[in-house]
Amino acid sequence: MGTAPGRWVLLTTVLGSGMALLDSTVVNVALPHIGTDLDTDMAVLQWTVNAYMLTLAGLILLGGALGDRYGRRKVFVIGVVWFAAGSLLCGLAPNAGVLIAARALQGIGGALLTPGSLAIIQAGFHPDDRARAVGVWSGLGGVGAAVGPFLGGWLVDGPGWRWVFLINVPLAALCVPVALRHVPESRDPRTHTARFDVMGAALGALTLALVTYALIEAPGQGSSRLVVGAAVAGLGLGAAFVRRERHLADPMLPPDIFRSRVFTTVNAVTVCVYAAFGGFFFLAALQLQVVVGYSALGAGAALLPTTVLMLLLSARSGELGQRIGPRIPLTVGPLLCAAGMLLMLRAGEHAAYVRDVLPALLVLGLGMVTLVAPLTATVLGSVDVGRAGLASGINNAAARAAGLIAVAALPLAAGMGPEAYRSAAEFGATFRRAMPMCAGALALASLIAFLAVRRPADGVVPECRVQCGVSGPALEPDHDEPAP
Repeated sequence: MGTAPGRWVLLTTVLGSGMALLDSTVVNVALPHIGTDLDTDMAVLQWTVNAYMLTLAGLILLGGALGDRYGRRKVFVIGVVWFAAGSLLCGLAPNAGVLIAARALQGIGGALLTPGSLAIIQAGFHPDDRARAVGVWSGLGGVGAAVGPFLGGWLVDGPGWRWVFLINVPLAALCVPVALRHVPESRDPRTHTARFDVMGAALGALTLALVTYALIEAPGQGSSRLVVGAAVAGLGLGAAFVRRERHLADPMLPPDIFRSRVFTTVNAVTVCVYAAFGGFFFLAALQLQVVVGYSALGAGAALLPTTVLMLLLSARSGELGQRIGPRIPLTVGPLLCAAGMLLMLRAGEHAAYVRDVLPALLVLGLGMVTLVAPLTATVLGSVDVGRAGLASGINNAAARAAGLIAVAALPLAAGMGPEAYRSAAEFGATFRRAMPMCAGALALASLIAFLAVRRPADGVVPECRVQCGVSGPALEPDHDEPAP
């Protein structure tokens, strides 16, 4: 961490993954302006978010496997270039159809660069420094995601919503040469003879696409044959995906990785947490503009407290998680986030920022600080270093798929109509129904962590943890696998 090579690796990975994370949130503030400019309904706004999340979640495991075999730096750089090209197409899109297609292309680039960034850190840093490096990466990457609404608002109210996408091009132009010059190449030699599970990737992506389509189109089409058919086909393909992965010699999603109780549990926590985050940030940016009456820049600026807290405290949170173990942060963090989301119920018409909005965002930010870095470090610390790309890919896929389904399902569950974002009264009512649902998902995450994540085990020597590639306090061994 204290060397120049270490700082260059962190800079590169933060630039790349931060660009993808930034894009996943910066778009939310621009949605009302995109809808007005392109004359679209709520479903198109959901697809503007979800087309990106769909290809990202569906292909991220394949992206991690490609990096493990052909070189994590190489695949990372290709992903950055691909992402920039998709961003350029988004910025130039003449209509909603082209914009949605370009967003899907962006997601492919994100699927290549996102798992590679974390795998580069896991493979490149000394085991004693990994938890701190992941904490810095999580904090700065989280800042990229959190600063998105502010940057998006500034761009939307200034040069226009298209610059929300075009801003990625110069970031990529900075990231690529730094990566080529300063990041060492790494790969997993065990994947050299493995076959790529392209069919598994296709089944996973189609499952998400069909289920997402059914959830987004249901408010407008009801239980039409098309909606019901998409839902049934999606569930059928999901079952086929699970069956294939269980019986394939070289699966994209190896079932044996879930023999680690810690890995399985933390991914379950990830699903609950990022479903809540995805739904919250999608709806909160709209709530602040449609109901409270803020401009795009005002809505983005209103969300800045979470950015400041992530920037100041995430690295320390990673170090704290290393000392005390993951159970407490993964239990307390979601509860703080849930409290923050419930406090956002005060952000209605005529809300005062200091009295009604700021307290909610401060509590939410503290919860994110407590949760995010220990969550990421625990996922990576529960597997062998050689499977860093796979573990990162699975965890990222779980997070993105959860956000994807939340953005598709939450408006339906809250009773949000196709034109809700044009009416303050209608949108405010559905927002009040949606926030308790997000808080409930976070409470479930906290319960899972409390019951299933083990306390740090005593008496395990540090050398054993280093050999096993586990950063931070050792976890009690699972009953399903031998102790380190």
